[in-house]
Amino acid sequence: MEGMGDIPVVVAVAETQGFAAAARRLGVSKSAVSKRITQIENRLGAQLFHRSTRNVSLTEAGEHFYSHAVRAQEAAQEAEDSVLALQEAPKGRLRVNVPMAFGRLHVAPLISGFLARYPGVSIDMVMDDRVVDLFADGFDLALRGGTLADSALVARKIAALRNVLVAAPTYLARHGAPQTVSDLRFHNCLQYSFSRDFQEWVFDCDGKAETFRPSGSYSVNNGEALREAVLGGTGIGRLPTFTAGPDLASGRLVRVLPQCQLPSQTLYAIYPERRHLPTKVRVFIDYLLEHLGGEIAPWDQAKLG
Repeated sequence: MEGMGDIPVVVAVAETQGFAAAARRLGVSKSAVSKRITQIENRLGAQLFHRSTRNVSLTEAGEHFYSHAVRAQEAAQEAEDSVLALQEAPKGRLRVNVPMAFGRLHVAPLISGFLARYPGVSIDMVMDDRVVDLFADGFDLALRGGTLADSALVARKIAALRNVLVAAPTYLARHGAPQTVSDLRFHNCLQYSFSRDFQEWVFDCDGKAETFRPSGSYSVNNGEALREAVLGGTGIGRLPTFTAGPDLASGRLVRVLPQCQLPSQTLYAIYPERRHLPTKVRVFIDYLLEHLGGEIAPWDQAKLG
């Protein structure tokens, strides 16, 4: 059928709302995408996209083309997935996005074992603390913690994420340990700037909700860099137990305000909604659950103080 090769190009431009982003997804040049769209429009005798200096959007004709193109693409993917499922051998490149610290500490050590179990799969893993667009950036799967707002994505729970307020013994020896949330105003409170609520810490202290706006000499967008500053005795920091757990167990870090609990979150594997989940994605999620799942996450199984 004439035009079958046009479908991925139109879908990529529609979903990324731009020729440059679509080109990155397709692995071609921006000019090649622009030229292909023009050729498609000339062949159909209809304009599919409104073009402006800021973005690209679908026309009415483009909406019709896109809705049918998505169904055709899904049908093709389902056909391929059904064959892979019959063969029971996951294959292909799996593009995964994971948070920097969690990826290095808990996902990267699992990759060798996964690839040994599934030699037909190759992995392109990007570690990044920013929230990526799975569609625009071409990811099959991402790991994210906290509230998920995008209804076009499917989420599967992997593990619980706890947060604790911690400091190095050397810092507490110099400055003393706060006894109440309000005492934190006398301390150097270090912050992780990529957190959605980094400007306000919320505590549950014996059933009573208390909030505090932290202020300190250091704010950083990387969890491991924040941990290093806390270990160095610079101040008090809020860290996830998947980062701080070993340091708490060894005594290198100490819980601050242990009577107060910080909100916990959930780590999810998220992926674009599909009628049939690609085998390579399914087995990777199952592998993560095998090693990281359970009622108590591996990093929380030691006594954390």
